[in-house]
Amino acid sequence: MKVLKKIVLKNHFLNIILLLLVHLGISQNRPSSDFWNNVRFGGGIGLGFGDGFFNGAISPSAIYQFNDQFAAGTQLSFNYAKINDDSLFAYGGSLISLYNVIPAIQLSAELETLRINRKLAVRGAPDSIDNYWSPALFVGAGYGNRNFMVGIKYNLLQDDRSIYADAFIPFVRVYF
Repeated sequence: MKVLKKIVLKNHFLNIILLLLVHLGISQNRPSSDFWNNVRFGGGIGLGFGDGFFNGAISPSAIYQFNDQFAAGTQLSFNYAKINDDSLFAYGGSLISLYNVIPAIQLSAELETLRINRKLAVRGAPDSIDNYWSPALFVGAGYGNRNFMVGIKYNLLQDDRSIYADAFIPFVRVYF
């Protein structure tokens, strides 16, 4: 548990440092009146259901386009899942950096921290409730154009407590 707390503290410290660097880059590279012309909004929506299963997710995000190749921003994440009597609610945020090698190929890095609230129903016993922070560090590659990108990302911190079933996760990014 102490190791997890150290990882979470390091992630929060890293988030603050990255935000300061982005702020310094924005304030020195562009006039303030040009700021909103370079901000793009987007995100993702997910919905899944089946026999005794439901999953809903929403992830709004905003990025700042520094130039034709590099963008960085933040994303909020909310996810709810229910499987029979078990449930999970995850919420948190991410720092995202995007780099276009050429207009059609995009590399990405994303540092995500989610708060997981999990309830597991155990027959004949009290429910098992587990609340913890789950960090993820994704590296990815995608193909598309400036507003639409499809690809795959890999979670370098994948473990058995992650809400992701696999370290490889396909993605679709849309920014306007």
